[in-house]
Amino acid sequence: MTPLFPIPENHPQRFVLHNEVHARAPFILNLPVRASHLALLLSIDEKQKEREHLIKLCERFGVAPPENDADHYAATFNSFQIRWEQHGEFSTYSFYVHDTPNDLFSDSALKKVPVDWLSQLTGQIIVASHAAVVFAEDISYQETTDLSTLSDHFAGNPVIGSKVTGGAASVFTDFRIHVDGFSRFLIVNNALRSEQAGRLVQRLFDIEDYRVMALMAFPIARSLYPALNKLDRQLYAITNAMTMTDNNDAELLDELTTLAAQVENYISSNHFRFSAASAYYQLVDQRLNDLREVRIQGIQTLGEFLKRRLEPAVNTCESISHRFTSLSKRVSNASQLLRTRVDIIIERQNQGLLTSMALRAKMQLRMQQMVEGISMVAITYYAASIIGKISESLHALGWKVNPEVVEGASIPFILIIIYFSTQRIHKIIASTTE
Repeated sequence: MTPLFPIPENHPQRFVLHNEVHARAPFILNLPVRASHLALLLSIDEKQKEREHLIKLCERFGVAPPENDADHYAATFNSFQIRWEQHGEFSTYSFYVHDTPNDLFSDSALKKVPVDWLSQLTGQIIVASHAAVVFAEDISYQETTDLSTLSDHFAGNPVIGSKVTGGAASVFTDFRIHVDGFSRFLIVNNALRSEQAGRLVQRLFDIEDYRVMALMAFPIARSLYPALNKLDRQLYAITNAMTMTDNNDAELLDELTTLAAQVENYISSNHFRFSAASAYYQLVDQRLNDLREVRIQGIQTLGEFLKRRLEPAVNTCESISHRFTSLSKRVSNASQLLRTRVDIIIERQNQGLLTSMALRAKMQLRMQQMVEGISMVAITYYAASIIGKISESLHALGWKVNPEVVEGASIPFILIIIYFSTQRIHKIIASTTE
């Protein structure tokens, strides 16, 4: 792209990041419309197979396939429209058909999709839902009508609903999976524009997807509750033993280390699931706020119904996650306290050992000094004896010397010489060690 102005070159990701706000744009739907929605959990290998399977559908109808790195795709085929999105853990397919049959949900949009292609979809179904956007006169609906008549579309179940999008539509559901394996949304069009209809249907499908994904952490949280209590009791037993005077600190430290490893293993194994549950719940709350619900007298709104059931489950997950984090900190504090005590005991033992070594060294020094004194006397004795022998030899040769006097007189001089020689040797050793 040739710049019109002399400005620096574009960042490689500038246009990708700029256009991200236009990604996953909702369909502009021609009303009335029926939609079927599938959300499938996929592994990494299945995600690549999924893309290849979608390309086969495009080739079958002669439609341009998605790009290799695309994570969303929308296209119009002969009798239906498709919207595909690939998320981190799951992928969604939404199929749209623009008409109003006699039975809104039995004659679903999926009937327009090739059966052989549907049967070969990869992954596991986590959400399956039908939606129908109809005019009020198509189902003889009026705001003053007894809402119990709407339950016929939901197999007689109690209906939940509200006015949404500033009163442009009314949404009804029972949040149940029916005999066909699908949940249902009935949208009564009061004054919906095509763009609003697309956003509304997409929000309802998002609520269904994200609320189920948020609840995936709930069974894990309930299964971890006994293990968490057991670990908590183990920590209490260890910390209680730490207060006893006759405990074995080394064994307690080993137990604490094992307990810390178990706690961290639980945290690392389930951190993603609990974090994802919190993120999905925030998305559900955001989508509910986007609906701008207004109460219809006599029935619960979607937000009231979901939050009353979804919020306690999510709070349970957050509580379990918080308790594990708190337990990890408590184990760490106990380990640090016990290590400090063990270090103090070892330091005292080392100090006693050093004191004992210093005493032994002092005793050795005293013994060495005593031996050194004895050695000086012995050296003096032998040196004086040598001088005496020399004097005797000189006396025998005719020298006028008294050997005994010479030997006796030499002793003080020999002691002085030995003393200063010893001091000289001490100085040399001291200067060498320094």
